[in-house]
Amino acid sequence: MNNTKRIFLVCSMMVLALSGLFAQEENSSSKPTIVYGQNPRRMPIGGITVEGVDNYEDYLLIGISGLSVGEYVAVPGDEITAAVKRYWKHGLFSNVRIEADKIQNDSIYLKIILSTRPRVSQVNINGVKKSERDDLEQKMGLSKGMQITPNMVDKAKIIAKNYFEGKGFKNAEIEILQRDDLSQPGQLILDVDVDKKEKVRINHIYITGNDHIKRKKFVGGFFGGGLLKKTNEKGFKSFFKTKKFIDEKYAEDKDRVIDKYNELGYRDAQIASDSIVSVGDNLVDIYLNIDEGQRYYVRDISWVGNTIYNTSALSQILNMQKGDVYNQKHIQERLKSDEDAVSNYYFNQGYVFNRVDPVEIKSDGDSIDLEIRIFEGTQASIDKINIYGNTRVYEDVIRRELKLKPGDLFSMDAFKMSYQEIGQMGHFDPEQIKFEPVPNQETGMVDLNLGLTPKPSDQVELSLGWGYTGVILKAGLKFTNFSMRNLFGKNKMRRGILPQGEGQQFEISGSTNGSYYQSYSVSFFDPWFGGKRPNSFSISGYYSRYTDINSRYYNNAYMNSYMSMLYGYGNYNNSYYNNYSSYYDPDKYLQVYGVSVGWGKRLNWPDNNFSLSATLAYTRYSLKDWEYFLITDGACNNINLTLQLSRISIDNPIYPRRGSQLALSVSFTPPYSLFDNLDYTELSAHTGYGDADRMRNLQKIYRWIEYHKWKFTSKFYTPLSSASKCFVLMTRFDMGILGHYNSHKKSPFETFYVGGDGMSGYSSSYYSETIALRGYENGAFTPGNYYGYAYTRLGVELRYPFMLSGATNIYGLAFAEGGNAWTDAKKINPFDMKRSVGVGVRITLPMVGMMGIDWAYGFDKVFGSKNDAGSQFHFVLGQEF
Repeated sequence: MNNTKRIFLVCSMMVLALSGLFAQEENSSSKPTIVYGQNPRRMPIGGITVEGVDNYEDYLLIGISGLSVGEYVAVPGDEITAAVKRYWKHGLFSNVRIEADKIQNDSIYLKIILSTRPRVSQVNINGVKKSERDDLEQKMGLSKGMQITPNMVDKAKIIAKNYFEGKGFKNAEIEILQRDDLSQPGQLILDVDVDKKEKVRINHIYITGNDHIKRKKFVGGFFGGGLLKKTNEKGFKSFFKTKKFIDEKYAEDKDRVIDKYNELGYRDAQIASDSIVSVGDNLVDIYLNIDEGQRYYVRDISWVGNTIYNTSALSQILNMQKGDVYNQKHIQERLKSDEDAVSNYYFNQGYVFNRVDPVEIKSDGDSIDLEIRIFEGTQASIDKINIYGNTRVYEDVIRRELKLKPGDLFSMDAFKMSYQEIGQMGHFDPEQIKFEPVPNQETGMVDLNLGLTPKPSDQVELSLGWGYTGVILKAGLKFTNFSMRNLFGKNKMRRGILPQGEGQQFEISGSTNGSYYQSYSVSFFDPWFGGKRPNSFSISGYYSRYTDINSRYYNNAYMNSYMSMLYGYGNYNNSYYNNYSSYYDPDKYLQVYGVSVGWGKRLNWPDNNFSLSATLAYTRYSLKDWEYFLITDGACNNINLTLQLSRISIDNPIYPRRGSQLALSVSFTPPYSLFDNLDYTELSAHTGYGDADRMRNLQKIYRWIEYHKWKFTSKFYTPLSSASKCFVLMTRFDMGILGHYNSHKKSPFETFYVGGDGMSGYSSSYYSETIALRGYENGAFTPGNYYGYAYTRLGVELRYPFMLSGATNIYGLAFAEGGNAWTDAKKINPFDMKRSVGVGVRITLPMVGMMGIDWAYGFDKVFGSKNDAGSQFHFVLGQEF
C-alpha cells in the first residue's frame, strides 16, 4: 500500500511539471527559463532578433552568429555557446548575450543583445617630432573611425616600443589612454603618450679572447669599417658613426664577427659570452668574450654527381686549392651566391632544380676533407609567362622584348637580358619590376611571373628663353606609346583622340619669337618596324628660319653712334633703345630644311646588347646677307649617311647603377672634290675678305658639303654597394674628329661647339654639334670662326639617389671632368685638358622629363684668359650631359 502511494505521488509531480512546462510554452508574455543542469532538448529556431546595434543591418549581425531560422539547436547546448564566441572573436562588440525570447509550438525564439565597442574620433600622439608622429600613425594602425579593442591597444604599444628601440631609445615608455569624446557620444579619443627618455649609448666595448683579430678590426676607424658596424663607442673616433645601442643591430654585428672568423678558417669560433652593463647616464658597457677555436685548412676537395661540367672546370670556378684556409664564406659564394657560382652555371643552362652542397666528410686535426655533392636534375623549359600590372601597352609589345618564350629551355642570361629590355622600354618603373622564375618540381618546368608598374613617359615641353632678338617660346609634345597602325582605325587603347599601345614614338615641337626666329620639327620612331623583328625605323623632318636685324638700326647717326658714346652722348648699347624687335629685316635670313630616314637592327653578336643603325639625311642651308657665318649668301647642301654601332647594357635608363653605354659612329658625304673637276686650291686662294669674288668662290666650294665625321662615346656605371639605393660611379670618355677629303674644302658645318651646359644654342645649333664641358662658358673653346674639328672629353661622376619613385626621380651628383677642342685633328693633345669640378642635381618629372642645375668651377685659362672659366651655373632641360 505504501509503495502504491509513493508511485502515485511521483506520477502526480511529473504531470504537474509537464503541465507547467507546456503552460509556459503557451504563455508568450514571459521569457522561458533555461535550466543548464537538466538534459538538453533539441528544438528548431523559430526566429532571431537583434537589439543594441543601430549602425548595421540585422541580417549582417545575425550572419556573424552562424545561426539560422529552422536550424535545430540543443537548449542548452554548444551551438549557442559557439555563436557567442563568434561575436567575441569578431572584435567589434564589448558585450554579447543570447537569450531565449520565447518557446512556442516546440520552437525557440532567440534574441541577440549586443553592445558595440566605441569608435575612435581622434588619435593624439604626444611627445614626438612630426616625422616620428607620421611614422607611428602608419605603423601602429590606429586611425579615426576604427573600433578599438584591447588587443589592438597592446599591439600598438609593442610596435611603438620597437620603433623607438630601433632609434636608440631603449628605455622609451609608451602609454595609450582612452577617454570619452564628449562632443560625439559613443566615440572616444586615444592619447598616445610617449616618453622617449634619452638614447642609450655605448660607453666602451671590452673584447677578450680575440687573439687573431685585432681590436681595431672590431671597432673600425674614424669613418667606420669595423666588424661591429652598428655597435660603436662614443667619442671622437666615432664622430661619423652611430653610437646608439640597438639590440637588433648588436645581434647582427655578433653574427658578422662569427662570419669573419669562419672566413679566416676558424670554423668553430663562437661568442662564448657577452653582457650589457648599465653604467648610468644612459650609457652601457659591452663585454664580448670570443672563443676562436683552431684554424682549419683544406686537405682535399672531391666532386660527386657532376656530369655536365667536368671536375677541373668546377674546381677552377671554386678557386680553392689543397692547403688553402678553410674559408666557408668563399665556399658559399663560389658554389651558390656569386653570379658566376657553380649553381648558377647549372641554372644558366636550364638546370633550375640543381643542388650544390659542400659536406665535410672528414676532420683530422686542423685539416678538412671536403666533398661537394651535386644534384644536377634535368633541364627545365618555360611553361607559362604570366604578366600582370600592365595597363600601358599591348601585351605582345612586352612579350616581344622577352628573350624567353614558352617551350624554350630556361637560361639565366636570357632571363637577365629580358629584365634589362623591359626596364629600358620606358613604360614601366624599373625600380618596381618583379620578374621571378617559379620552378615546378612536379612538372619539371618553370613559370615566369612578370609584375609591372606603369609610369607616364610622355612629355610636354613649354619654356621661355631669351635671345638677342627677344623672348623665345618653345613648345613640344613627345608621345612614347604611339600607335600609327590604329591612328585611323578602331582602337580600345586611346588617350583622348590619340591612339596608343604599340610603344612607338611621335614627337612634334616648335620654337619662335615671332618674326626673327622660327623652328619646327616632327619625327616618328618605331622600335619594331613591322612588328615581327626588332628592326627599328625612323623618319623626321625639320625647318628653321633665322632673320637678321635691319642695317639701319646699327647706322643710326646719333642715337646709336659708337663715337658719340665715347664722348658721353647718345644711347649706344642702352637697353631701352636697343629694342631689336623694331628692326626686323626679312631680306636677311638663314633657312634650314632637313629630312632623314633611319633603320636599325639589334644584333646577336658579339652579344645581345649590340645594335647597328644607318641614317640617311639631307639638309639644305639657304643664306642671304647672313653675316654671322663663313658663307653669307647662297645655298649649301649636305647629304650624309651615318652608321653607328652601339652597345647598351644599363639596368635603368633614368638612374643606371651598372652596365655601360658605348657608341662608335661615322658620318660621311660623297667625296665631291674627287670627281667635280673644280680646282679647290685656286678657289680657296681667292676667298679672303679683300677678294672681289670671295663670296662666289665660297659658294662654289661649299655648294655641296663634304666631310667624314668619327665619334666615340662611352659611359660606365659601377655601384659602390649592393643596396638598391647606393652611390654609383659613372666614368666616361668621348672624342670626335671631323675629317675632310680635300684640305681646301674643309666643312664649316658639323663642327664641334665645345663648352658650357651642352644645350643647343640659339645661334650655333644650325652648323655645329654642341658638346658640354661644365665650368666654362657655352662655346668657350670654339668661339666665332674658331671651328672645332676635334675634341676629347673625359670625366668621373659620383651619383646618389634621393628619390626613385616611378616617373619622379631625384639624384645628386659631384663630378670632375676635363676636355678641349682643336681646329685640326693633328693638334689633339691628351695632356692639354681644361679641368673643372662641380656638384649638381637631376630631377625627372612626369610629362616634363629631366631637369637639372649644376654649379661648376673651371680651373684653366681659355685662349690665355680666365674670362670664360671660373664659377659657372649650368641648367639642363630634357637631356643629360
